[in-house]
Amino acid sequence: MKPGKTALILIADDDRSIRMVLSQALTRHGYEVDATEAVGTLWDWVQQGVGDLVITDIIMPDGNGLDLVSKIRRERPDLRVIVMSAQNTLKTAIQATERGAFEYLPKPFDLKDLISAVERALAPSAIAEPVADDIDPRLPLTGRSAAMQEIYRLVARLTTSDLTVLVTGEPGTGKELVAKALHMFGSRKAAPFVSANIAAIPQQEIEADLFGHDEDGRHVPGRFEQAEGGTLFLDEVGALPLPAQTRLLRFLQEGEITSVGGRVPIRPNVRIIVASHRDLRLAVRQGSFREDLFYRLNVVPIRMPPLRERLEDIPELTRHFLSEAAGRGTAPKSFSPAALDRLKAHHWPGNVRELENFVRRVQALYAQTVIDLELVESELAEPAQAQESFPRVDGLSGAVESHLRDYFAAHQNDLPSAGVYDRVLREVERPLIALTLAATRGNQIKAAEVLGLNRNTLRKKIRELDIPILKGQK
Repeated sequence: MKPGKTALILIADDDRSIRMVLSQALTRHGYEVDATEAVGTLWDWVQQGVGDLVITDIIMPDGNGLDLVSKIRRERPDLRVIVMSAQNTLKTAIQATERGAFEYLPKPFDLKDLISAVERALAPSAIAEPVADDIDPRLPLTGRSAAMQEIYRLVARLTTSDLTVLVTGEPGTGKELVAKALHMFGSRKAAPFVSANIAAIPQQEIEADLFGHDEDGRHVPGRFEQAEGGTLFLDEVGALPLPAQTRLLRFLQEGEITSVGGRVPIRPNVRIIVASHRDLRLAVRQGSFREDLFYRLNVVPIRMPPLRERLEDIPELTRHFLSEAAGRGTAPKSFSPAALDRLKAHHWPGNVRELENFVRRVQALYAQTVIDLELVESELAEPAQAQESFPRVDGLSGAVESHLRDYFAAHQNDLPSAGVYDRVLREVERPLIALTLAATRGNQIKAAEVLGLNRNTLRKKIRELDIPILKGQK
């Protein structure tokens, strides 16, 4: 668009009220508007060289707006397109971005968001990169809530880049699903997706597991090399010991790793996506996580909302889980409206994973095709009854108990085979010692006295837990 010229915006939507509202809003902001209910008319305008920006719906009486996006990109590559749709799923967001849309807005949307998108699209620096038309039809993420719409938009924008992503959220919210979606719809989808839960790997084996090891003249590749050309997802990255953090930082800075016992640098071609339910900023302040590594990982942060913040997604999630079960040969089932309302009223401390486990359990254990309110009430009541014999307590014990209740609720069907006791002790012991050292200004004699430990025992703990010794500490 030439400087000083009033932009002409082309709108295509079969809903007359939407055309009127958008036309009035854009006109108030100084734009000219032509609106139509037909894809064919919009395409005629585009071919005639008319318009500086297109805003189009997807489902139209005479065609599909997404197909038009691809045609516009070929006919007029500089003409930007904003896609709006009531089909607000991850697939729609990905399709819009894959076809080359400048922005995707799920209906209903706030007019200020539309105006902001229009202003950005008409800015001289706004560029939409050409992308492929084909997408994978599988949908790792499910839900139409506003919180999930923002996740879809972020994922859609990130599929064409190799930026490092940090996914945060409570256990069971679906952090790994975000990583899978980024891989599945990105340029690396034909290469491996390798996942590693750091908290489930014995501490002494983490470096060899991730970076490989050399022993007796034989090289055993780690997960970095196993993910060659693809994506490496590191879940619970906050559990990385400091030596492994240093190795990961080296890869992010220099693009190379060295296996345990090896001397020749390896340059794996992988995209890194990490996740954590812990507050890594707090871990940095406590000295258990490198600050420089945190900033290298936190290039693009994505927060997965807990299920209690997206309760309106529960009906769709339950249908999704029941459909998965039916696909494995079991009889199709459904929840009654009253049962769904009861599920929406539940707290779900284990988030989506807990809901998935619940749906699988009632689907497998009961023969009835419609799961009713009475059945749901009885199933939800059993864990509560089991917990009554363990009264809740306040203070530090209460905080630990609350965390563990959520942990076991989220892992009902996938508990680790071993190591929970040592992991919990380590997660409590490390910040306790680190913060005591900070409070005593690094005086280990005073810290040992405060902790009630022998000084030699404290020194040993500091080494075992990789607690950094700050300058001046002794």
